[in-house]
Amino acid sequence: MKPTRKRYHILAMIFGSVVINYLDRSNISIAAAALKTDLGFDTIQMGYIFSAFSLTYALLQIPGGIVVDRANPRKLYPILLVCWSFATLVQGYLQTFVAFIVARATIGVFEAPSYPMNNRIVSSWFPEKERASAIAIYTSGQFIGLAFLTPVLIYVQAHLGWQGLFVSSGIVGLVWAVIWYYVYRSPKTHPTVNEAELSLIENDGGIVNEQDTDTPRKAITWSEFKEPFLYRKLWGLYIGQFCLGTLFIFFLTWFPTYLVEYRGLDFMKKGWLASIPFLAAFFGVILSGFLSDYLVKKKYSPELARKAPILIGMFLSTSIIFANYSDSTFLVIAFLSLAFFGNGLASITWVFVSLMAPKQMIGLVGGVFNLIGGLAAVVTPIAIGYLVDGGDFKPALFYIGSVAMLGFFSYVLLVGKVERIIIKS
Repeated sequence: MKPTRKRYHILAMIFGSVVINYLDRSNISIAAAALKTDLGFDTIQMGYIFSAFSLTYALLQIPGGIVVDRANPRKLYPILLVCWSFATLVQGYLQTFVAFIVARATIGVFEAPSYPMNNRIVSSWFPEKERASAIAIYTSGQFIGLAFLTPVLIYVQAHLGWQGLFVSSGIVGLVWAVIWYYVYRSPKTHPTVNEAELSLIENDGGIVNEQDTDTPRKAITWSEFKEPFLYRKLWGLYIGQFCLGTLFIFFLTWFPTYLVEYRGLDFMKKGWLASIPFLAAFFGVILSGFLSDYLVKKKYSPELARKAPILIGMFLSTSIIFANYSDSTFLVIAFLSLAFFGNGLASITWVFVSLMAPKQMIGLVGGVFNLIGGLAAVVTPIAIGYLVDGGDFKPALFYIGSVAMLGFFSYVLLVGKVERIIIKS
């Protein structure tokens, strides 16, 4: 019997969820200049607004991962979508600094379980030999969505104001929540997946026994909770994710402000230039995933197949520093695009969680992984706000490039052999 290909339909749904996820994270960066003008926010206040989302998002990664290990994805994902989309929509009616802090923090609360959830779903639906490609495809949603949506968001704001930008973004998420609930199923309960596809997934490491049920699971013990913190190789992943997130969060928050206020770019005339780095990152992450899986199929060691794209990508990310040495808009965009291409190339790091985390706590390890990575999104916007307060953006780009190099050495020195950690009972 020829295997069905329902796993790719599920992957398309995750991709759509990621696009909406990052739409609601990033629309604040498009609105930032207008908020500063209309509501009188300064650079330090904007830094705190940018970080409010990331603080709750990071702090709730471990609880979110625990929930993901125990929840029904068909029901949990729509609940999360409705809650964060409503908080996004409400921003269109806010007027004060504190109100924006609360709204952004609320979005962080409900988006926190989303990436551990994505990773759990892919671990259930995809065999190991296709895992990196699947993760690359859904991760690319954050780049391709932003690349093509950035001009759209600029257009929406130009015609509907920053208020309309937030309201329209929220409505999209509310609609997608309904679609997810009525379409998504786990492998064992999907009505049209056949046994051949289930065997294909399960025989190569896919965890197809995840059920769409609400059967209670045993409470996590303290010994299980501390496991993700006991292994050097996992700390290598955590530190690397922090470094990867530092460059990414710059593009998600301060990048439009950098182009408009520090490089004099007219967004209405040349706003499309802001899409180029996101497209570069998209091509980087797609290349990374398919190259990594190709090397696995050619029997190269997991250390080479999985690590090579990340090491090359981290190294290329340091090129953001060269933007400090050019007054040419073309060269600035070129250096930023090369750096973001490297960030995309390194963005399959979730495959290490899928391949190395103990099977019974993929969500928990994913939560810790995203917690440490999420701290970059807390620290970086505020750090940049203070670094550029004097009117010079160069120290900020030096900071970002240096952290990228730290990530390179984290994977070289700490991660070690790529193999699943087995917890002895």
